[in-house]
Amino acid sequence: MDTPWEAADYDAMDHAAVNWSFVSDLIRFVPKLRGTALDVGTGTAQIPIELARWVPGLTIVAVDAAASMLRIAAANIKAAELFDRIPTRLVNARALPFPDGEFPVVMSNSLVHHVAEPETVIAEIARVCRPGGVIFVRDLARPADLPTLDHLVESYAGTATVSQRKLFEQSLHAALTVEEVQSLVAAHGFAESSVTMTSDRHWTWAAVTA
Repeated sequence: MDTPWEAADYDAMDHAAVNWSFVSDLIRFVPKLRGTALDVGTGTAQIPIELARWVPGLTIVAVDAAASMLRIAAANIKAAELFDRIPTRLVNARALPFPDGEFPVVMSNSLVHHVAEPETVIAEIARVCRPGGVIFVRDLARPADLPTLDHLVESYAGTATVSQRKLFEQSLHAALTVEEVQSLVAAHGFAESSVTMTSDRHWTWAAVTA
């Protein structure tokens, strides 16, 4: 989604419920959020903005590989008057330009299914999270069959535009299963039980690093 049109279409979709679910679940998992968090694949920065409103003093470094997304993110951050707390950077999630153990919190929403080699993103997220830090990653889960996929599209994008419905459908097709994600995190020393289904269409990887 690196074209201006695709980024604008994505930003216009109603993500409010999903964003609030992510933020509230993160806050429950880490009641005392502080310092600096890294948001990998921030898109148009809707989640960092929501999180910053609920956690005063938290700085969120928002990174994405799509320049068109970050242009809209910058406008959204400015409109929310949070430009001093949410810096943005054009960054490839498969090669994060940060030292090992840089961040006490690393989060990501709906990025993994966009990446051709998701194991590289998992590895990078684990690498830049400091020992004793928190990883909180959520994404779509691939449905077991086409009828289930069609049901999800109709349920959650039934009133969306044709292009938005297509985007959601393509995202579900590209998503990983819980079992696939469990295998990826286990390869980096995390318990498979740290990845669970947390809605009818999302998995969440919530872990504290060793």
